[in-house]
Amino acid sequence: METPIKTIPLNDLHAALGGKMVPFAGYMMPVRYSSDMEEHLCVRQGVGVFDVSHMGEFFVEGPQALALIQKVTSNDASTLVIGQAQYSCYPNEVGGIVDDLIVYKMEEEKYMLVVNASNIDKDWAWISSHNTMGARLRNASEDYCLFAVQGPKAAGAMQPLTSVSLADIKFYHFEIGDFAGISDVIISGTGYTGAGGFEIYVKNADAERVWKKIFEAGASYGIQPIGLGARDTLRLEMGYCLYGNDITDTTSPIEAGLGWITKFTKDFTNSEALKQQKEAGVSRKLVGFVMQERGIPRGHYPIVDAAGEVIGEVTSGTQSPSMGLGIGMGYVQTGYSKVGTEIYIQIRNKNLKAQIEKFPLYKG
Repeated sequence: METPIKTIPLNDLHAALGGKMVPFAGYMMPVRYSSDMEEHLCVRQGVGVFDVSHMGEFFVEGPQALALIQKVTSNDASTLVIGQAQYSCYPNEVGGIVDDLIVYKMEEEKYMLVVNASNIDKDWAWISSHNTMGARLRNASEDYCLFAVQGPKAAGAMQPLTSVSLADIKFYHFEIGDFAGISDVIISGTGYTGAGGFEIYVKNADAERVWKKIFEAGASYGIQPIGLGARDTLRLEMGYCLYGNDITDTTSPIEAGLGWITKFTKDFTNSEALKQQKEAGVSRKLVGFVMQERGIPRGHYPIVDAAGEVIGEVTSGTQSPSMGLGIGMGYVQTGYSKVGTEIYIQIRNKNLKAQIEKFPLYKG
């Protein structure tokens, strides 16, 4: 039996705004309102808002909260201070990744884990099965809406809505305060665009009011609602991984260039094997590339060498709105992973030249 597609709380509002609603990660989601190009540039240059209420939120509490998080995540959550967030992943037992996530330290014995919508049930089962130490777990995914107010003008546009000094919220830090007349709102200096801005966590009952207040405050800044299409091109320009494309149950954090969130100062799921892999080196690596010839790379296109031999595969690709060029990410044999290396992307039986570039691919 197929699982019915869920709707986010403001589904009808997005449809009324002209959002093209499509199934994504088990939810009906707005993919675009105007055009991907217009929405992308709105975020890069001004301010735009994504409704990403499909994301999952788990609370981990009690004296054993940190012990559980340390066991199931690759990063070292013991370094977090209250008001700080951390990018991490759940490694699985066979060298791959269950999901990537953000860990928020809310209080001394209270954490919030934000996970991908498509993996909510999988992640909940995973963390629950590893909770041998008796931490208190609560799946609050159905209780919260999440608005990502992104772009260089986000702080200026949103400041009238809160007494919290937005300019003082550092990257990957957060405050809990008043926002749009609502108390206890989580205002987080995070996002998936590389354009700056905030992610606003609000209870479902307050969501429509907060959304409307955001648009009133941002009107003079040219604020727009932004869909998943532009979210994908924005994150690709930064080289941010998308679960299911660039990282999966069979890609290791070391291969994926996530060694920086894989801390061997503690024991965690499969840490010994991943440590050996880091020391021995990997046979393939996730890289970013920019097309040197006209062509748009897409997921699963073969990556080949000058002789046409397959050396890897594209995991994500697009035409970059900011750069006007084809860009992408993919796994290649380690010998081809150095910045500046020439590779070829097989697009419609033609091998088109590309070059390995350092992340972010968009340097603006």
